Amino acid sequence: MASPVPPVSQVSGCRACCVPGCASSQLRRRRSLKAAAGLPAAGTSIPRPRQRLDGRRRLRASPASATGPPQLSSIRSVVLDIEGTTSPISFVTDVLFPYARDNVRKHLDATYGSDETNDDIAMLRAQVEQDLSEGITGVVPVPPDEAGKDPVIDALVANVEAMIKADRKITSLKQLQGHVWRTGFESEEIKGVVFDDVPPALQKWHASGIKTYIYSSGSREAQRLIFGNTTYGDLRKYLCGFFDTTVGTKREARSYYEIWQSVGVDRPSQILFLTDVYQEAAAAKAAGLEVLISIRPGNAPLPENHGFQTITTFADIL
Repeated sequence: MASPVPPVSQVSGCRACCVPGCASSQLRRRRSLKAAAGLPAAGTSIPRPRQRLDGRRRLRASPASATGPPQLSSIRSVVLDIEGTTSPISFVTDVLFPYARDNVRKHLDATYGSDETNDDIAMLRAQVEQDLSEGITGVVPVPPDEAGKDPVIDALVANVEAMIKADRKITSLKQLQGHVWRTGFESEEIKGVVFDDVPPALQKWHASGIKTYIYSSGSREAQRLIFGNTTYGDLRKYLCGFFDTTVGTKREARSYYEIWQSVGVDRPSQILFLTDVYQEAAAAKAAGLEVLISIRPGNAPLPENHGFQTITTFADIL
């Protein structure tokens, strides 16, 4: 649930009248919140992010790498991506994805008819219907329940395998993957992998009163499983919450505006977002967040002159 928005006095005064909650004050309030987030008014497009990272003097960007260690002096919340930021990309591509692909049929067969799996199937059916209407190749229609369990599962497995191969960031797939991974974590077939510098950074931020959140295309349940069952133990005690694609996709500025509204800070510039993906960094910057790009082994190359400060370890953040 999103935290209450700041009182009108913290955003802008209503000069039209003195009646709390009037339409005029609410309109001004919404406009002020959008302006504070760096978002355009309704009906206008989000501007392209500038090549340089403005904002706090100590978090100024260089074209490709940091000129000095970033500071956290005015940051109240940190939002972390997982793949390529807290965890190696290989953990996702070589461990999590194959496990889900290889075990999805067994999971569906064992849980078929349960409320949770019924919900998973309904979401996948809706996604498949949308994909068919958009002409996406390789999509297999899912028969109705009356066709029987096996034909339904066969179609679902075919679609899930294709979605995983295409690395699609869609809620229906991520939700089912999380449920499959849960079995793997509970049986200890899977352990969450994070970089060595992540646990001490989480501990330090927690001790300093900085609230840390995770934002990933993986479901919130999957995120909790990863950080609750790492090779360093349960790291969830250092985390304040989890965001997934239900808040919006990671390449849209609106998603980061929604996160700002949820974490309880006065200004989006009080949030530091770390990611390895340029498009995500640009979207977060457009929403007013401070941004660092994570350079880790195996990450995809960044565009030249991308304009964001980079780090190679969380220890670089002071």
